[in-house]
Amino acid sequence: MNDRPSAVELLGAVKGFLEREVMGRLEGPQRYHARVAAHVLAVVAREIETEESQLDAEWERLGVLLAEQADPPSSRAALRDGVRDRTQRLSARIRAGQADAGPWRSAVLEHLRATVADKLDVARPPRG
Repeated sequence: MNDRPSAVELLGAVKGFLEREVMGRLEGPQRYHARVAAHVLAVVAREIETEESQLDAEWERLGVLLAEQADPPSSRAALRDGVRDRTQRLSARIRAGQADAGPWRSAVLEHLRATVADKLDVARPPRG
């Protein structure tokens, strides 16, 4: 574990600098690009803060759908790879028509809604 400031705090500091000190001095395309850069910093900070819990939840949902109960991998990179692998197997079952009807279809749709909601929560535009 690193000392403070954390990566999220550093990203927030740069975002704040762009918003307080830079954007007001720029016009046109440069101002737009500074605003986009500040938004990107906010997205990266939210991803850092939420990635592990979102991956854990997705791992669990996929495990239920695929009837594969297993502990999540211990490292974040391995968990990412495991979720990607499970998602590919779910996709193959969807392509094979297994989610076209019935209760499993409803479970798949609920998983997809939750997964998309998590992704949108990370990528959401700034408020205000």
